[in-house]
Amino acid sequence: MQKESAKNLKADKAYPDKLFYKIGEVSKIAGIEPYVLRYWESEFQFLKPRKSKSGQRIYVKKDLSLIFQIRDLLYQERYTIEGVRKRLGDGSMNRKLHASQKEVPSTSKSSIENIKQRLREILQQLK
Repeated sequence: MQKESAKNLKADKAYPDKLFYKIGEVSKIAGIEPYVLRYWESEFQFLKPRKSKSGQRIYVKKDLSLIFQIRDLLYQERYTIEGVRKRLGDGSMNRKLHASQKEVPSTSKSSIENIKQRLREILQQLK
């Protein structure tokens, strides 16, 4: 199984070096049908490729990396959809929570308080 994973990793790195990929290209590179990729988008909130003005999905390298991870977890490690969601989704959610819980510097706090006070004064003048 380890040799198979290493072989797939090498195959994953063999895709053309481009800025973006269409769904057909991603399908061929990852060995996954386009309808499966569209289904994964509906199941995994963290897989959201951009769309062009005409509505075509535009995948970037970060999306490809995520698709390879999902594919490997589902097909090689036999995770369920929910298992993949927890494994990959929790990591991004935890990072977002940590980023939002960072302390605001005291200088920013005082600036914010000054802005709030000024807005209250303006509101009183408008009444």
